[in-house]
Amino acid sequence: MTRQKYDVVVIGAGVLGASSAFHLAERGLRVAVVEARTGYAEGSTGLSLASVRAQWADPLNIELSWRSIQRWRDFEKTYGFDVGYLPNGYLLLFPEDTWARQLEAVETQRSFGVPVEVLTPEEAQAISSFESGGIAGATWCPTDGQLDPHGATGALLELAKRRAAKVIYRFPVDRIEAQPDGSWLVGAADRAVSGEYVVNTAGGWAGEVGALAGFELPVVPVRHNVYATAAGTVDKLVPLTIDCGRSLWVRSEGSRLLFGAPRPDEPGGFNTQLDWEWLEGVMTLAADRFPFLLDLPLDRSASWAGPYENTPDHDAILGPEPSAPTWINLCGLSGHGIMQAPELGRVVAEQVADGAITSYDATRLSVERFRDGGGRDTSGAESAPIVATPGRVTGIRT
Repeated sequence: MTRQKYDVVVIGAGVLGASSAFHLAERGLRVAVVEARTGYAEGSTGLSLASVRAQWADPLNIELSWRSIQRWRDFEKTYGFDVGYLPNGYLLLFPEDTWARQLEAVETQRSFGVPVEVLTPEEAQAISSFESGGIAGATWCPTDGQLDPHGATGALLELAKRRAAKVIYRFPVDRIEAQPDGSWLVGAADRAVSGEYVVNTAGGWAGEVGALAGFELPVVPVRHNVYATAAGTVDKLVPLTIDCGRSLWVRSEGSRLLFGAPRPDEPGGFNTQLDWEWLEGVMTLAADRFPFLLDLPLDRSASWAGPYENTPDHDAILGPEPSAPTWINLCGLSGHGIMQAPELGRVVAEQVADGAITSYDATRLSVERFRDGGGRDTSGAESAPIVATPGRVTGIRT
């Protein structure tokens, strides 16, 4: 069987695969992107909220996000593509027990130039409507916001193709074999491509893709639900507002509101069916924080669910496999892939073309942290969600 040979085969045509392909091709490498579906951004990228923020507690995540946000902001000026960057801000609300830790995080964010503000609950209410009981303070960053996930991914892939990269759809990878010459064969049914390097950007499927090559990657897809009110229920912009004590959030999208909260007992698995049973739990959480949601009609056709690609510590896996340095992992972003995609794609190209990531100290993102029994939650901007006990909440109209 003849097969096309490339310098790099990128598995997955979401935003991380697209960014990797563009930056690799920009370095003069021959790149192929293989994707199981019929188009790009049809997995977690396209089903995400496509939100971007630089409000993190961990310095590495702050820097990756802040540099990426600036690149998204300037993308049209630099490359000629509108990726839909909308700086409508993030407003984070904190209870007393995590407020001091967030104030420390703010100082770290500001050290990187992030324009974050510290607000009283009353000042925060001038930005977004919420009940302030139990809220000690809030932080606001006006350069946080959102993107068009399909537009951003498509732009990166087009830039890659202009640099001779090839994008191959309907290519569901079912075998990966290390070759005697050190290259990789990546196959799908009766087709195959080969590359000196493989970059695993397969999203929620990254663990399965890794297993095909004999690597254990603790990446699990976990469903997140997005509920939408009917169109015409809001006449002003509502920034992404998160009650970080319970991971409850709301944001406007046109003339409707989107809202949700992670279900604490959500099992891992490839499930993108919207969980209507959990709506009552979300409304229980919202009753004393965003009570206006209880009186708004819902639009079932505008609501959806999509997968996060979670790791045990909710942080990325980035870098080469220790036993196979030509296998590069970029997966397990746990919901923050699109906000860091420009920089992550660039450092993947740095790893391949230069032999090491030198612009960041990313060693703590190596998969080795899990094999050594480590791994810690570095998200820093949201506390663990509280468990909502569903009860009868009146006012829900669907």
